[in-house]
Amino acid sequence: QVQLVESGGGLVQPGGSLTLSCAASDSIARLYAMGWHRQAPGKQREMVALMNSEDNILYANSVKGRFTLSKDNAKNTWYLQMTSLKPEDTAKYLCVANLGRYWGQGTQVTVSS
Repeated sequence: QVQLVESGGGLVQPGGSLTLSCAASDSIARLYAMGWHRQAPGKQREMVALMNSEDNILYANSVKGRFTLSKDNAKNTWYLQMTSLKPEDTAKYLCVANLGRYWGQGTQVTVSS
């Protein structure tokens, strides 16, 4: 069982930036997929960014060009760098591994002036 713990959420003004982290309890080199989903109140959970075992990354169209998914194998951590944030990016962000086998508890991101 892999435990995932997110951090880095918070309140940011429109146009601002935040970087989320997802720390895994085991080696992420053993994972075949990792990434982020988000869920806003009253909306379905949606994929934000996913990386496969070959380091290919898929981004949701709504975040392409603004968000960047990266990882640090030595720290067993992956990141979501978010720039040019918009109010519609407000959601709970959850890290996910192995296509939903493992989930974190989520970290809240609120974009508001």
